[in-house]
Amino acid sequence: MNEHVHHNHASSPVSLDIEGMTCASCVNRVERALLKVPGVETAAVNLATERATISGGDIEALLKAVEKVGYKGSVRQPDAPAHDHMHHHDEDAAILRRDVIIAAIPTLPLFLLEMIGHIHMPFHMWLMSVVSMDVLWVSYFILATFVLFVPGLRFFKLGIPALLRGAPEMNSLVALGAGAAWLYSSVVTFAPQLVPAETRYVYFEAAAVIVTLILVGRWLEAKAKGRTGEAISQLVQQQAKTARIQRDNAAIEVPVDQVRVGDIVLVRPGEKIAVDGEIVEGESHVDESMISGEPLPVSKGVGANVIGGTLNTSGSFSFRATKVGADTMLAHIIRMVEDAQAGKLPIQAVVDRITSVFVPVVIGLAMLTAIAWFVWGPEPSLTYALVNAVAVLIIACPCAMGLATPMSIMVGTGRAAQLGVLFRKGEALQQLRDARIVAFDKTGTLTAGKPELTDLILDDDFEHDEVLALVAAVEARSEHPIATAIVAAAEKAGLTLGTVTAFSANSGTGVTARVDGRLVSVGSQRHMSHLDFADFSDAIESLAAEGKTPVFAAIDDKLAAAIVVADTIKPTSKAVINALHAMGLKTAMISGDNRRTAEAIAARLGIDEVRAEVLPADKVEVIKSLHAAHKVVAYVGDGINDAPALAEADIGIAVGSGTDAAIESADVVLLGGDLKGVLNALAASRATLRNIWENLFWAFGYNALLIPVAAGALYPAFGILLSPMIGAGAMAMSSVFVVGNAQRLRAIKGVDA
Repeated sequence: MNEHVHHNHASSPVSLDIEGMTCASCVNRVERALLKVPGVETAAVNLATERATISGGDIEALLKAVEKVGYKGSVRQPDAPAHDHMHHHDEDAAILRRDVIIAAIPTLPLFLLEMIGHIHMPFHMWLMSVVSMDVLWVSYFILATFVLFVPGLRFFKLGIPALLRGAPEMNSLVALGAGAAWLYSSVVTFAPQLVPAETRYVYFEAAAVIVTLILVGRWLEAKAKGRTGEAISQLVQQQAKTARIQRDNAAIEVPVDQVRVGDIVLVRPGEKIAVDGEIVEGESHVDESMISGEPLPVSKGVGANVIGGTLNTSGSFSFRATKVGADTMLAHIIRMVEDAQAGKLPIQAVVDRITSVFVPVVIGLAMLTAIAWFVWGPEPSLTYALVNAVAVLIIACPCAMGLATPMSIMVGTGRAAQLGVLFRKGEALQQLRDARIVAFDKTGTLTAGKPELTDLILDDDFEHDEVLALVAAVEARSEHPIATAIVAAAEKAGLTLGTVTAFSANSGTGVTARVDGRLVSVGSQRHMSHLDFADFSDAIESLAAEGKTPVFAAIDDKLAAAIVVADTIKPTSKAVINALHAMGLKTAMISGDNRRTAEAIAARLGIDEVRAEVLPADKVEVIKSLHAAHKVVAYVGDGINDAPALAEADIGIAVGSGTDAAIESADVVLLGGDLKGVLNALAASRATLRNIWENLFWAFGYNALLIPVAAGALYPAFGILLSPMIGAGAMAMSSVFVVGNAQRLRAIKGVDA
């Protein structure tokens, strides 16, 4: 038996929180270690959320593997509140802020004394007269040692072991750079005879400033990272904290996590609904804008469903809890956002590969720099060799590269969630941008999905309300969708329905009955073949051109009206199709309707391709054929029968008012069922990818440009050298730039169709 087939074998994906990762090469190292554990199929590690998601493998073995490469792992509880990693960032930012202050206090005098002395000769002479060089250097040594080994200890604690394991990363670069400057200066201070007289300079201020600046960069980074979790924390804040439930004929208040399925929950006006459920008594209006984005409260009566986290506005009611805890819609939404933020884009894999090669190459370049300066450089060659090697190490820290992608994904998916678009998988962000055609399911997605009375064409001798009331009275007995639509139209018009007698149904063609003594027939042309349809021939023809088939009503054996019941197009559909065309995308509609009806609707909406008479089972084939023609297909659907097609499409977009099955098989979920969400999803996807490219261009370009400068490439011609301090400042700014640039995604605007 395989040793990893263990009682707590991770069959569903496991999430681990990983502490101590600082850059892309850390991510790489943890990922490689996890993939080596027996039984692991996939492992994705994310720097921005500090989380690893693993499928397969034994949990104990996974945690051991993480520890072995020098990080701390802990299992993430599936129903843990989603903001626990937020606090970690807050706390992180707070610790870093404290350390920045602790590092800055001793660094400042060190930096000022040294700098002013360099720039202003009289100050230097005065300083020398007050305190001897030896005393000054020893005090520099004390200050710098404190900075390096108290607030700066983290760089050594993480960087040196990594270096010894032969897998150097960002901390190794800082530890080597600052450590080398400190060590050399200490030798000059305490054992000057070991170095030639002309190279006796100290670089304590450089070592301290490097550590302080990099801490500043990390602190700003941690602050921004913490902010990115806001999208999730806003969702978490939507959750009610307590609920009033009925127990033994009394109402008691309990924490929301103690509500069980089947409990009766009481809700007063102005309260948040605690969990998902079904109203059993009372009625009210509920503000569901956090789920649907619809600003108007929705009226709810007995039998209606309510969603945990939404706000009860007017009446009071009680409902039976149907989903609690981790099963509620809000908990699902939070998990989807978290999973998308922890996902990895294909583009990120490229970045990770580059960074894993990058750090060792940089250390090699630093060594070459040192050798070149030592052999060919001007006197004092040892000092030049050291300072330039240190500058190379510091300037090359690839932390900005490691952050470029995950920061953008976090901010982008978080902002999309606020706009009512949930990216369930991070990859969907990248794929959606490449979509060439958007295919829509017709019923329930482009259309309302329930038939309505759209046309009532009257004979001259009859009144609209009179005909509608008589027809509705007869149809009230029938369960047919057409009948339901007619009755609904009569109720909406506030008509009173007469008493029905002598009701007889002729299966498939129509019904006949007496209403308050009048003879009323409703049905197809065949049902009333003895009547004269000449007056209606024009109407029949024009309706047929639109793909509509009417039913007819005869009153007292005289033809009274042609009635059309049809599925109506959602109000936003046309605008969304136009906006997609404006974005340069093609559109398609997939429908089970007959070709004529489908083409009539597609023509009204301006859709490019129509696939009609498609049975639910054939939708997958249609998606495959669209894929063959257009490469990347996004499919928008809402019903159970859409689930296979959503899974087959490159990007499956489920309309949130749809079924669980559809939502589970989609990559993107639009909350609230508004098709405008398709445009928001595209906008978020395009903006996020553009942002990632900007970040990568900056991070790579900056490193590539400055390494030769740090190595001294400009010295022979211009006498320009890059001091390690400027290197540290520039490096910290590079990370801050990337994080700041990602924050711009918080301003993605919702697209108005």
